[in-house]
Formats: sequence, C-alpha cells, structure tokens
Amino acid sequence: MNDWNIQTRGHVCEECESPFTDRDACHTLLVDENREFRRLDLCDDCWATKYAEGANHRKGFISHWQGIYEAPPEEPPDVIEKDTAESLLRKLVATHEERWREASYILAVMLERKRLLKVKEQLREKGRRVFVYEHPASGDLFTIPDPDLKLEELEQVQIEVAALLEHGLPRGDEPWPPEPVEEEQATPEPTTAS
Repeated sequence: MNDWNIQTRGHVCEECESPFTDRDACHTLLVDENREFRRLDLCDDCWATKYAEGANHRKGFISHWQGIYEAPPEEPPDVIEKDTAESLLRKLVATHEERWREASYILAVMLERKRLLKVKEQLREKGRRVFVYEHPASGDLFTIPDPDLKLEELEQVQIEVAALLEHGLPRGDEPWPPEPVEEEQATPEPTTAS
C-alpha cells in the first residue's frame, strides 16, 4: 500500500455519476482495494438505496463519514504561489520520497492544530500508525504515516521544516539543507581625534 496518497473529493456521485451541487449531503467511504486506499463519494440517494445497509461489512471497508459538499471556489486569476504549510505538505507528499516522511508528519500535525486538516481515521499498517487526514474545504485526503519521532529528533525536524518553508523543496542537485547566508558586518571606520 502506498504510504502517501491524496484523493480529492469527487464532484459527482461514484455510483450514479450525478454532479453534486453546493451544500448537498454526501457520504464518503474509504475502502482498501488491492492494497490501495480508494475514496468513494456518494449522493444521499445512492447511499440510502445501495450502501447504508451493511456498508461496514463490505470487503475492504475502512471508514465512512457524512459531510456537506462544498462547491470549489472559482480560481482567482494569476495568483502568485508562496509556500505555506499546506502547499509544502502537498509538494512533499507528491514526491513520494522517504526522506520527507518526518517533515510531512510535522506539517500535517501543524495543519491539524490550526484546524486546516481533520483526522478522519487512524489505522495500523505493518505495525505503524497511519493517519487519514481530510482537508475540509477541498475534501482532499492525505494518508500520513507516523514516523515515531523521538524527542531528541524533533528539533532537527522542526529546523528542516522551517528551512523548507523558507526555501522550498531543493531543486535538482542543490545541497540540502541550504547553507545559511551570512550577512556581512560592516567594520567600524577608525576615528581620529582632532
């Protein structure tokens, strides 16, 4: 099963393919299909007629929750993107690189504390805790494994996250972490007594 997986909220019902409209009630099932998480977004009618009875007994069932569909906002033209904790988390998860596991976890916890992500489920996979987070505004799902950080490792990961927020992901063969830029200190001019 992939450690990192983002699944955006569907804009149509998985079953009947009817488009959701703003403020519609919708149901989400998280299932394990062939060792991959799969999200199923369903309209109220399909949930009631085909899934409500015995949904949690279906093969691969992991979780169910009900929410209100929020139509995505219109894209503002030519927005300049700056790295925020959320955009950085998305970039780190998209790399699928093991080296960003700890930073991704710290960013997810930060976003959870700011109520920008919600824990929908905690799972155990291969002896490791895995958190399933949902971004309430977009409906995106993030599966983030707990890296089991030790207290003595935490400070270094926080420094790395701060550097990532400041500099972004390294490009190509750029050294990581970036070298600190030392500001030149002006040396005082000697003064002569008159």
